[in-house]
Amino acid sequence: MSWKVYPISEFKNHQDRWQKLNQESTGSPLLELAFITPMLHAFSNGKEILVCYESNNTLLAMAILCSNGLGRWTTFQPSDAPIGAWIHCATADLSMLLSTLIKKLPGYPLIVGVTQQDPDLVPRPQNQGTLKTIDYIRTARISLLGDFESYWQARGKNLRQNMQKQRNRLEKNIVTTRLQISTKTGEVEQAVIDYGKIEGASWKAKHGTAIHPANIQGKFYLNMLENFCRQGAGCIYRYWYNDKIVAMDLCIEGNGSFIILKTTYDENISDKTSPALLMRQEIFEQLFNESKLKRIEFYGRAMEWHTRWSDELRTMYHINKYKWMPLLMLHDIVRKSAATSNQGK
Repeated sequence: MSWKVYPISEFKNHQDRWQKLNQESTGSPLLELAFITPMLHAFSNGKEILVCYESNNTLLAMAILCSNGLGRWTTFQPSDAPIGAWIHCATADLSMLLSTLIKKLPGYPLIVGVTQQDPDLVPRPQNQGTLKTIDYIRTARISLLGDFESYWQARGKNLRQNMQKQRNRLEKNIVTTRLQISTKTGEVEQAVIDYGKIEGASWKAKHGTAIHPANIQGKFYLNMLENFCRQGAGCIYRYWYNDKIVAMDLCIEGNGSFIILKTTYDENISDKTSPALLMRQEIFEQLFNESKLKRIEFYGRAMEWHTRWSDELRTMYHINKYKWMPLLMLHDIVRKSAATSNQGK
C-alpha cells in the first residue's frame, strides 16, 4: 500500500486510470478527462504533481496537487473549476489516505488541503485528530422530479407573477424571445465569441475576469465544451430579444447532472426584465419535459434568487489534514481572528 508521486507532465500516461476511477467513484463530469485535460492545458504552470494510491494492485485514489512553497499542498483548482481535483473510492478511508499522503509529498509538507468538496459526491468526514473540515459555501440544486408545471406551481407566488409580468411587458413592447440551443462541436467557437462579446461589456471586463476567445479562460471553455459536445454532453444556450442575444448559459451534463458552469447577460437591458431568469425558466421547463436527467446543479454560492427557484441547499466544504496538532490549533486561531476582524468591518 503506497502513494506514488509523478510530475504533472506524466498525467497523460495515467489519464485512462483517472477516467476509470472517476467513473467508479463520483462519476462527476467535473472530474472527467473532458474537463480536467483542457483545465490542465489552460491553467497548469507545470509544477503540479499527480499522486496515486494503490493497495494490492488496486487503484484507490488519485489527485492533482499544487504547492504554495510554504509547506501547504492543495488540490489543483483554478477559479473555473467548481470542485478540487481529488478522486477516491468510496471504500477507501479518507483519513488514512491523507495521513499517508502527507508523509509522501515532496519537500516539508505541513498541510494537505482538499478543496471545495460536494457532500453529495464525497460524504463529509468527521473531524478527528489532525483532520478537520471547514464550511465553504451553500449551493443550490433542483431535482428534476415530476413535471415542470408541478415544480413551477410550488414556487412562490411572487416569482411566478414577476416572471409573467416580464413576459407581458416584452409582448407589449413587441419583443419576441427565442431560446437557441447549440450542442454540436462546430458551434462552440462562435458561441464562445458571442459569450465573450456580452461578458466583455460587463463589470467582469473591468476586473479582467471576462471570457474572451483569445484569453486563457476563453481557450479553456472552447476546448472543454468541444470535448463535451463531442460526447453529446455539452450544451450552450443563447437567449434572444428579437435579433439581439441578451443572455447565455454554458452547460455540461453527466451522471444524471446538468451543470450550469457560466452565465452572462446584457447589463444594458433597461426594460425592467431579467433575460437570464427568463432564459432559465425556459431551460428548466425543457429539462423537466425531456426527463433524461436527475438534477440541475448551480455549484455557485447560493444567492437570494436561488432560494426562489429551489429549496434544496447543501454546504460544500474543504478538508485540511495537518502534520501536527499544534498546526491545526494555530490555524483555528488565525481563522477565528480573521473572521472576527471581518465582522468588525
